[in-house]
Amino acid sequence: GNEIFEKLGALGTITNLVVYLTAVFHLRSITTATIVNVFNGTTNLAPVLGAFLADTYLGRYATLGLASVASQLGLLIVMLTAAVSRLHPPRCDPGRLCSGPTPGQQAFLLFGFAFLVIGAGGIRPCNLAFGADQFDPRTEDGRKGINSFFNLYYFTFNLAMMISATLIIYVQSNVSWSVGLAIPAVLMFFSCAFFFLGSRTYVKVRPEGSPFSSIAQVLVAAFRKRRLKLPGSSITMFFAESNSSLMSVFMDGFRILDKAAIVTPEDEIKPDGYAADPWQLCTLQQVEQVKCIVRIIPVWSTGILYQLAATQQQTYVIFQALQSNRHLGRSNFQIPAASFVVFPMLGMSLWIPIYDRIVAPRLERITKKEGGLTLLQRMGIGLVLSVAVMTTAGVIEERRRSHALRHHRTVGVTTNGGAVSPFSSLWLIPPLILLGVSEAFNVISQVEFYYKQFPENMRSIAGSLLFCGFALGGYLSSLMVTVVHRSTGRGQSRNWLAEDLNKGRLDLFYYSIAVLGVLNLVYFAACAKWYRYKA
Repeated sequence: GNEIFEKLGALGTITNLVVYLTAVFHLRSITTATIVNVFNGTTNLAPVLGAFLADTYLGRYATLGLASVASQLGLLIVMLTAAVSRLHPPRCDPGRLCSGPTPGQQAFLLFGFAFLVIGAGGIRPCNLAFGADQFDPRTEDGRKGINSFFNLYYFTFNLAMMISATLIIYVQSNVSWSVGLAIPAVLMFFSCAFFFLGSRTYVKVRPEGSPFSSIAQVLVAAFRKRRLKLPGSSITMFFAESNSSLMSVFMDGFRILDKAAIVTPEDEIKPDGYAADPWQLCTLQQVEQVKCIVRIIPVWSTGILYQLAATQQQTYVIFQALQSNRHLGRSNFQIPAASFVVFPMLGMSLWIPIYDRIVAPRLERITKKEGGLTLLQRMGIGLVLSVAVMTTAGVIEERRRSHALRHHRTVGVTTNGGAVSPFSSLWLIPPLILLGVSEAFNVISQVEFYYKQFPENMRSIAGSLLFCGFALGGYLSSLMVTVVHRSTGRGQSRNWLAEDLNKGRLDLFYYSIAVLGVLNLVYFAACAKWYRYKA
């Protein structure tokens, strides 16, 4: 209940920010794209801090409770910016320039965004791990329950996003912004209520201390003992049998880190089995954990460039839709531009059961591997499809633009003065569906990869790693948009990202991202070949 209403509430607001900032706050498209990218990046980076606080100090229950309340306050503030006339710019008069927001109006809106960031920072890394805490992995029923919970989680996530991107966005765009933003605030209230109603029944795992301290101790101890020679076996190394939360995985490579666990005459071990100075002597389990993380980081970094494709299909595809014919046939009904973000979710939701029930069993018989393909193979397929997405999107944008310029007939004008092309917006759907299939391969495999390969006492950190990649991808996207906007608009050259897409070359921007995707794929292939799975 908490998960469904939280996603309906938060995503019902965040998904339509592009249209809200341009239609109500009268911001330019380039400014809107930058703000949305930075906001999305920050909400995805905040889970790293939230995961650290949850694993080290607060625990997942307290973190989720505080974050749910913060999200509630953020949605109320954003709703007030639409409901109270003094908190947003006046409506545009026909034939006159639209006045932008005052510093006070902008500050109040950003104040609401800040609470949404705090909410995302606590909810995103903890909700999946907290749900898994309710099951006992030592029993068969508990293990089955965890798997069922993961499947239900992703189904809930996609269901909530599709409802947000259709029904709620339709109310916001066609009925009233104040009503459309009040609905997510009310839904978030129910999310908080559901969460706190179950407080007495939850299993609440206590925090085990900072995992980052353990990593730092290994690095410092290995540096201090860098001149020691490695023993021929692990018998002379420090192994803490009493610490059940640290799992030994024994990976090859990075032998220099093993020096942190060499027991010397100067090292003192207390009666309880722990080292007197953990910055001088570390357990072999700690060393192996650091090796796990070192091997995961290069694979994780490939997800940053992967997000370039996904980010553009969540921002500029809305501007493309606004300058395309969004009518269904000859009817007067128009598809809300922001609702196009639902199609990647639809593609993912359709592909997941097809792969699980039809494709994977057949691949298992051929490859003899669980799931048919390894996690890294599935991630690689997602990267290949992302290149195809951007290439296809570039071709479609070129056709959309040519219909508006060469045929000399349009079907309307946008609020920024750009002509609406007669090119049907339905052509934007195929690459979006393909993007959903790409995410089903790459993103879901990333989540499973981090969950299975990370040390057990860093599960919240593992949950935040995906969102951290989203964050850096969002920031990289903002940087790329800014650089391309400034570098292509000089002198006689045409600005690729012009306010009016018909005067720009968005297709070339998409092709550039496709080229970066190819380079990223080559880098990923090298990382995947080098990686060794945790035993």
